Amino acid sequence: MTRFRLGGLLRLRRLEEERAAAALARANADRAAARERRSRVAVELSGASFDDGDAASFQAAVAGRASLMGLLEESNLLLAMAAERADEAQQDWTERRTDVRTLEKLEERHDAAVVAEEGRAEQLLADEVALRGRGGQDA
Repeated sequence: MTRFRLGGLLRLRRLEEERAAAALARANADRAAARERRSRVAVELSGASFDDGDAASFQAAVAGRASLMGLLEESNLLLAMAAERADEAQQDWTERRTDVRTLEKLEERHDAAVVAEEGRAEQLLADEVALRGRGGQDA
């Protein structure tokens, strides 16, 4: 059986796909962590209330809410950045997977061509043996 000449390239592309898949998994985990952080901050912000009390308590509550609002904005920004990185990682993995599938299809065609050629060679040999056997009987 003849070997697939692009086998080395296919192995390289598979390694690249595996690296891209690992990067995608990390990016998705980062996005999930950012989403969870934003959710926690939003819950804290929704639970922050203004107590009836003196002016100092009111000012502390206002400062706390302002701080939580800042954290929420930061969390939204981090989530947007993580989502962008995850989308880029998804696109990169998709491209790598397409490269691998293209080469795998070429390999499949190559293997099918080799099998067909081997089948033709076996048939020719069988035909030749049959002809020689028949030729010996005719004599």
